[in-house]
Amino acid sequence: MRGVKRNALNAKQKLEILQKLDDGESASTDGEDVLNEGNTISHSAALQSMETLLDYMGQRGFDYGNITAVRKICVDIRQEMNKQQKQIRITDFFKQLMFKGKFLV
Repeated sequence: MRGVKRNALNAKQKLEILQKLDDGESASTDGEDVLNEGNTISHSAALQSMETLLDYMGQRGFDYGNITAVRKICVDIRQEMNKQQKQIRITDFFKQLMFKGKFLV
């Protein structure tokens, strides 16, 4: 299982390097930025990789069906990000109520 995470990180690093080179930036990258505390790739890093893949597929003339499949994955990632943000907002709201002593049990 560890090897899978390492391979995914290496692929992400390669995509970041290619993007930076296209933008005229330095090719150095810090792989730790894409990992969260659970040693998994974050939603934003995954979305960025998929968007880079979409750009590549568009430039290389990939089949419309394949591009549509990748776009669907991007939509799924965004939905997961939105769910996660909503849960964080709800949790923060209840924490504020509890700290202010307004939470009635």
